[in-house]
Amino acid sequence: MRKNWLDALPPVPSLLLASLSVQAGAAMAKGLFPAVGPSGAAGLRVGLSALMLLAVFRPSLRNLTGPQWRAIIPYGVVLGAMNLFFYLALARVPLGLCVTLEFMGPLLLAVSSSRRVLDFVWVALAGSGIALIAPWDGHGLDLLGSFFALLAGACWAAYIVLGGRVSQLISGPAVVATGMLFATLTVLPVTIAGGGLGRLTPALLVSGFALALLSSAIPFTLEMNALRKLSSRTFSVLMSLGPAMAAVCGLIFLHEQLSFTQWLAVALVVIASAGATLNARKVLPAIEN
Repeated sequence: MRKNWLDALPPVPSLLLASLSVQAGAAMAKGLFPAVGPSGAAGLRVGLSALMLLAVFRPSLRNLTGPQWRAIIPYGVVLGAMNLFFYLALARVPLGLCVTLEFMGPLLLAVSSSRRVLDFVWVALAGSGIALIAPWDGHGLDLLGSFFALLAGACWAAYIVLGGRVSQLISGPAVVATGMLFATLTVLPVTIAGGGLGRLTPALLVSGFALALLSSAIPFTLEMNALRKLSSRTFSVLMSLGPAMAAVCGLIFLHEQLSFTQWLAVALVVIASAGATLNARKVLPAIEN
């Protein structure tokens, strides 16, 4: 059988490209904030991603049972809230620090059921990183933006738990496609209230499609390719590079300069996440911000 280009792509470059695509999409979203606001950008990203995924995977909603509906609706709601809070944070906090704060959710989830001393060391290491970027003097990092980033992290942790539950009831990409539908229904009222849709132009709509491709369609495909070829442990460790990748993308695409202390904080969270996920039982789900 003839292989396509994706099958020929090695798993590690595939996953690194997926992370780059996600963070480049976040940088692009931040560029849309002056025109449509963060809630408008979230609505465009989630809504257009839902349209793409539903068109490609065509999930059969009529055949869903009661338990499947009860599992997938909260999964989609949390997915939408995660994207919305992340963009609200991104409007106030540099991309690298925003992702660093958000990673606290999956990290704490990874060690929440552990009783080993080493896992508490990882939490302490990550906490030290967060302490380094905390605005103890009341200046510097935006407090509300930091709070939104932590909320996005909490939603990410809930998304992991709910995603594991719903994947036992519904198999395949239909889970994400259907979840995105309910994520759109969650975000859309906030998008409408923020007036983002009223400022939409054909050019912004094209940018929205590019955002959806970069943030969802492309990384989802690349990560699925990597998951087929990598062990769960390797996949988890590479996923932990997210904050560092976000900081680099923020520097390249948004010219967001981080101080030495902030870079150190990012490094500490990356090391803590990698260490914790080495022993975690579950892999972080494919969808990132």
